[in-house]
Amino acid sequence: MTIPDTASKTNQTPEPAEILKTARAQVLEEGTALNYEQTLEVLQLPDEQIPELLKLAHEVRVKWCGEEVEVEGIVSLKTGGCPEDCHFCSQSGMFESPVRSVWLDIPLLVEQAKQTAKTGATEFCIVAAVKGPDEKLMQQLESAVEAIRAEVDIDVAASVGILSQEQVDRLAAIGVHRYNHNLETSRSHFPEVVTTHSWEERFDTLRMVKESGMEVCCGGILGMGESLEQRAEFAMDLASLEPHEVPMNFLDPRPGTPFENMPVMEGSDALRAVGAFRLALPRTTLRFAGGRELTLGDFGAEQGLLGGINAVIVGNYLTTLGRPQEQDIDMLDRLSLPIKVLNRSV
Repeated sequence: MTIPDTASKTNQTPEPAEILKTARAQVLEEGTALNYEQTLEVLQLPDEQIPELLKLAHEVRVKWCGEEVEVEGIVSLKTGGCPEDCHFCSQSGMFESPVRSVWLDIPLLVEQAKQTAKTGATEFCIVAAVKGPDEKLMQQLESAVEAIRAEVDIDVAASVGILSQEQVDRLAAIGVHRYNHNLETSRSHFPEVVTTHSWEERFDTLRMVKESGMEVCCGGILGMGESLEQRAEFAMDLASLEPHEVPMNFLDPRPGTPFENMPVMEGSDALRAVGAFRLALPRTTLRFAGGRELTLGDFGAEQGLLGGINAVIVGNYLTTLGRPQEQDIDMLDRLSLPIKVLNRSV
């Protein structure tokens, strides 16, 4: 993987590319996001322009989002056994992957929410590997949210797949703060990634969530064979939803899945994407999620946090290992990035 060493280029910074000059005036000063053509230009920048891109992206996020970094923990209520064929996912029951179906009980969810809150996290997300929730899962989720909210001072988010309008209304009624449902990739690339449901089904769920008043969390995975044009298209797809948060995952090829032999995304490409997505989504929370350890390592993650990222998932992900929560908290402290504090109205 290739990650530009910005420290060694302090005294030889090249003149900013024209697109970065345009972005500084348009995004930083005016608050107007980049369009498709401009985002594609950023994604095509040479490596020597990445430090300037990240510097600008950091200025944009501080101006339009503030200095604080939001910390979140996630836990899977139901892991594995999913009937869908998302080609990157080891939770699919259609592949010979090592993940098997497991359910967690509510007391364990409450305990994990407590442990997450102790790290300073303000958000706890309950996830289930399903196409969409059946009545049993809806009832279990309702009970879990009620139990967590009764014992832990933390916002509760959920991610349980494609929803009906009635299910959206129920989640909003029990106080789910934010709903996560990733588009995964651009509309044009989606059929190469998933065949058992459509991109439009995912988009419709997100539209209903937004209309319900819940916050929309919607991102995807970069490095799944998409072109730069499709990467820029994906940024525009996300921008059209005006999401509160965009998780940025990088493919971690999983054994037994159709993408198990796909190459790991280059660190330089990942950092270009971070900068480009910040300029295309200047007011959105961009969250480092799965695959950052493999794609970027510690040095690249620090560059991303000083280059447009303003949220992180701490601890492990759904089927892949992250880092100990304390390491990420220490990293934020070392970079002098304040952690967002949960404010409750009395």
